[in-house]
Amino acid sequence: MPEGYKYHRVLLKLSGEALMGDTGYGIDPKVVDSLVKQIKEVVDDGVQVAIVVGGGNIFRGLAGSASGMDRAQADYIGMLATCMNALALQDGFRHAGLESRVMSAIEMKQVAETYIRGRAIHHLEKGRVTIFAAGTGSPYCTTDTTAALRALEINAEVLMKATKVDGVYDSDPMKNPDAVRFDTISYKDILANELHVMDSTATSYCMENGMPMIVFDLTVPGNIKRALQGENVGTTIS
Repeated sequence: MPEGYKYHRVLLKLSGEALMGDTGYGIDPKVVDSLVKQIKEVVDDGVQVAIVVGGGNIFRGLAGSASGMDRAQADYIGMLATCMNALALQDGFRHAGLESRVMSAIEMKQVAETYIRGRAIHHLEKGRVTIFAAGTGSPYCTTDTTAALRALEINAEVLMKATKVDGVYDSDPMKNPDAVRFDTISYKDILANELHVMDSTATSYCMENGMPMIVFDLTVPGNIKRALQGENVGTTIS
């Protein structure tokens, strides 16, 4: 275990929307730079970091389906959007001098390795940031579900979900100024109260397999390190 840290291997779930910052679409280089600096700091300390990234800043499968596109086809387009984000992150890590690998659930040998569990664990053990792209490779599965599955597959000790709010509330804090934030909450309460932290499939996977989750505010510099060191950052779900 790295000195001063509570966790050694972590899976970080990033939404595509987190990467676009205030641009409204696509990838904001300033957001990528800030994220890379936070991750480099903990990797340099010996923490093993894997990432699952969404694609909502470029294309959302559900939105495509709602507008009349075939759902499976829309989801495949969304998977390709996650690959674009993964490659952008990899380039950011390269500029920071941090070794990383993109592993895709859809085979695309020219730009990414095909996801293989043993190889992913090998990369992590070598100190490489491992970015999982293209979801599970199957339609009708969200990147939340992908994050839960990959966290379990690589034997991560915690799943961190990066958001734009500082944890889980009993109601939407953007709409209700009196919303109450939880320091800790159980998966059962998440499901019972329909708090929609992640989709119900991902929540069930984590609950059934004892995978703890930290929901935290990515926009505050240093929060990743503080959370991994056990500070009360965001909400811990267990």
